[in-house]
Order: sequence, then C-alpha cells, then structure tokens
Amino acid sequence: MPRTKGSKNRPKTNTTKDYASQIAEKQEIIVALNTEITTFTANIDALKADLKGKKTSLKKAEKELTSLEAKKTKADAKAAEEAKKAEAESVVKKLLDGGMSADEIPEKLK
Repeated sequence: MPRTKGSKNRPKTNTTKDYASQIAEKQEIIVALNTEITTFTANIDALKADLKGKKTSLKKAEKELTSLEAKKTKADAKAAEEAKKAEAESVVKKLLDGGMSADEIPEKLK
C-alpha cells in the first residue's frame, strides 16, 4: 500500500467561511446571557430586601419572647410567694385554733 505524502496533523480547513452568520449567532448568545444576568441580579436584589425584612421581624419577635418569658418568671415567683404566704397563714390559723398562744407560734414554726 502506498504511503500518503504530507503531514496528517494539519488542521482541517473550513470550506464554508461564513463569518457573518457566526458573528450574528455569538451576538445573540451574548444578548441572551446579558438578559439572564440582569434578571438574576434583579431577583437577588429582591430576595436581599425580603431577607432584610425577615431578619428585622425575627429580631422583634425574639425581643418580645424574651420580654414575655421575663414576665412569666416574675408572675410565677409572685404566685409561689402568695402560695407560701397563704400556707403560712393557714398554719398559723390552725395553731391558733388549736389553742396555742401567739408567743408559742414563732417557736413552733422554726
């Protein structure tokens, strides 16, 4: 079999050199990509604004929660104190009804 002469690694030549259509195609691609980029940028800006509003609402809700928890703790402490006071009064009343004098009651409570 005879050998072919010349380099086999040479680039293939493009017989159709329609640069005008290739340029138009690339320009359409660039315009489409720029449009997508501006759309994505607008979406990101809208989401950033929404995120900022949500963070503000979250901080406000956390602050209100902390305030309510403090009020609940205070109310529970007051209710416990009232219960102790009522229990002590009932014990004193029971001791007085039992015939103890007012001087003996503090010694008994200790």
